[in-house]
Amino acid sequence: MGFRKKNKSPPVLSHEFVIQNHADMVSCLAMVILLGLMFEVTAKFAIMFITVQYNVTQGLDEKTEPVNFYQYGPKDAATVVFYLLIAVILHALIQEYILDKMNRRLHLSKTKHSKFNESGQLAAFYLFSFVWGCSILTAAEFATNPTFLWEGYPHTHMGFQVKFFYICQIAYWLHALPELYFQKVRKEDIPRQLYYICLYVVHITGAYVLNLHRLGLVLLVPHYLVELLFHASRLFYFSDENKQKGFTLWALLFVIARLLTLTLSVLTFGFGLPRTDNQGFSLAEGNFNVLTIRMTCLAAICLTQAWMMWKFINFQLKKWREHSQNQAFKKKTTSPKSKPHKREPARGGAINGAVKSDDRTSPRARKAKAS
Repeated sequence: MGFRKKNKSPPVLSHEFVIQNHADMVSCLAMVILLGLMFEVTAKFAIMFITVQYNVTQGLDEKTEPVNFYQYGPKDAATVVFYLLIAVILHALIQEYILDKMNRRLHLSKTKHSKFNESGQLAAFYLFSFVWGCSILTAAEFATNPTFLWEGYPHTHMGFQVKFFYICQIAYWLHALPELYFQKVRKEDIPRQLYYICLYVVHITGAYVLNLHRLGLVLLVPHYLVELLFHASRLFYFSDENKQKGFTLWALLFVIARLLTLTLSVLTFGFGLPRTDNQGFSLAEGNFNVLTIRMTCLAAICLTQAWMMWKFINFQLKKWREHSQNQAFKKKTTSPKSKPHKREPARGGAINGAVKSDDRTSPRARKAKAS
């Protein structure tokens, strides 16, 4: 991991060398891009990586000042690459100065150690994205007028905060792909993480390219809140296994978030967009309001929600079985042992191991009687 003192230096450009020093190498690459701003020859290329592109100035009327809006284009790929590098550096800082120190105190096993790091990184990202998304939505009209999700489509003009939010979201989830290698994720955990990383990249990029950034933002904020609660609960669980109340609240909000996502998606693609005046397909205008694209987007969202619910149900059933087995085991170990029945005295009786004879005609008795 970057920023860490190494006791033993591995061979240069070996796998271990790249893994240990990847944050330092990425920092150098980001500094080279920033230094490009200092020279006139390279400044125009460096700006393409650092600043948000495709600025459009639009005046609402003659009295008010013109407002700056943004569109998307191919140069956004360079901006995504730069902030991908920033995400790698921030990932290394969180890992080095927060998560590693907590791991040393908790003394977790290898399996829990990997899950703790994953939840710690995702919890920090979800918290930051949730707060940022809420600040953007407070300036929108969604709370009082949900029809703003489809009114005026195509929404080709974005505010700076909206565009920068999507750039950072795409950059973060793309950075998670090389982090699977840098963090030495176990082979059995790679497929699970690849699934949700690819789903995030496809859905967020789709909302950005298809000019559905309003719907995407509204759906991401509650989803990030639910995921934040889950990973925060898992962090508390690793520190103390008795702290499991957060999972109950997460389960309730998870179902509500799935229903909210399906409801808003059906309203937008099934009722809102088909009734707008601007129907048709045009790449130049950024208009994708045709039946095929609407049904494809709706099907993708519905299938994703169904897959998430299926994983959720399996997770809950697994936890329920484990809880039932633990309860049964506790009852079996704490049940009182059956008391042994008293032995019936043998014929003739036994006191302290000595056999007592009831035969009154024993030789000793007869001799005593004779005397």
